[in-house]
Amino acid sequence: MLEKRSNGQCELCQSSVEVSSYRIPPSLTESVDTCLMLCSTCRDQIEEKQEMDVNHWRCLNDAMWSEHSAVQVMSWRMLQRIKSLGWPQDLLDMMYLEPEIEKFAAATGEADDPSEKIIHKDSNGVLLANGDNVVLIKDLNVKGGGFTAKRGTAVRRISLVHDNQDQIEGKVDGQHIVILTKFVKKL
Repeated sequence: MLEKRSNGQCELCQSSVEVSSYRIPPSLTESVDTCLMLCSTCRDQIEEKQEMDVNHWRCLNDAMWSEHSAVQVMSWRMLQRIKSLGWPQDLLDMMYLEPEIEKFAAATGEADDPSEKIIHKDSNGVLLANGDNVVLIKDLNVKGGGFTAKRGTAVRRISLVHDNQDQIEGKVDGQHIVILTKFVKKL
């Protein structure tokens, strides 16, 4: 479905090199409303694996007008990241998103003031992100769980608590628990 919609091209920059499906965080399900086709250049810059090439994102001048909500969401998020350059702010001023789409677009905090952003860090000060793997650095009594999570236990694919920088969520021994970031180390 996505390949047909995108004609085998990146839905942001129209490149046809190394194009694959990308699920927009923080969605847990894959659907045409939460996924889009991206080239490796766009994907690497979105995931911050590659330094931001702001001229690459001039493609958003066209992509932002897409009829597909997934493309609108990623266009809005990337414009928010670089809005201090001036021209992206002009595009944002022209862009309209339906309220539910704008709420989804803002879910990762791209539009938040950097001084107000909640940043999760492990016990060593390393930044944590949704989907990271961590290890416990201390035995923790799990309240209501009736067990102790042992030091050295790996917690895979954590979720960040969006309103508290000192907490993450993850599964330990099959139970979903909240863990304080000061008791974990990123793997």
